[in-house]
Amino acid sequence: MTKNMIHSMTAFSRVEVKGDWGNAVWEIRSVNQRFLETYFRLPEQFRGIEPVLRERFRKQLNRGKVECNLRFNANPSAKSKITLNTELAQELVNHANTISALAENSSFNPVEIMRWPGVMEAEEADMDTIQTEILVGFDQALKDFIEARISEGENLKVLIEKRLDGIVVESEKVTTHMPEVIAWQRKRITDKFTDASIELDSTRVEQELVLLAQKMDVEEELDRLQSHVKETRNILKKGGAQGRRLDFMMQEFNREANTLGSKSINANITASAVELKVLIEQMREQIANIE
Repeated sequence: MTKNMIHSMTAFSRVEVKGDWGNAVWEIRSVNQRFLETYFRLPEQFRGIEPVLRERFRKQLNRGKVECNLRFNANPSAKSKITLNTELAQELVNHANTISALAENSSFNPVEIMRWPGVMEAEEADMDTIQTEILVGFDQALKDFIEARISEGENLKVLIEKRLDGIVVESEKVTTHMPEVIAWQRKRITDKFTDASIELDSTRVEQELVLLAQKMDVEEELDRLQSHVKETRNILKKGGAQGRRLDFMMQEFNREANTLGSKSINANITASAVELKVLIEQMREQIANIE
């Protein structure tokens, strides 16, 4: 489903995980980037899961600068169970009694026995269980993060489609104005020859009209603009990681708009060419955020 949707590179998600061991908070944010770059801020005891996180990002994302942050707070009330190594303690007591006897029955402090390495042992927290629960939280944060990218991507898609509609409108304006512009220019040329007392059926007039037609022929540019609009709509409809293809389409749009502007010999057509450039630049700004 998500493959048919446009994804933004800008998004944020936050998920909290709670357990008897305490709580952890995942935060994922991303901004524009030509390639996929991932940065992690993890507590030291969770550094080992960084390759796992990096791989999960790689499978889900194509572009963007992604920052992933984990805050971990252990539950101070979740005390570790303390156990006594009775075998080692008994052996130490026996040795201590022997030493006491040799030292003319001097007494020993049992606390010293307890301080001996290995006599008293505290069970370590089950880090495997904690990591498993925290990774479940990460998966939820990643899911929310991708949904946020999709939501923002759909907003960008709507904005781009509005600009495409604007390009169609301006192209139609140029098409509408061309007959009257050509007629005006043709009359201008014939009037010039009339004023110069040159026969209107002369070869020179025909040459001028041919050059005029070539100079003013924008049909090819208008056809290409329509074709680019259609292709861009298809790309948006296809969805997925289309940022690079859309950026290429903006280059194609610009080429046609520039050519159309260079052929402008009428204020209305010039205004449409300028508006086309504005619409294309607005699309380019939005596309810079698309994955």
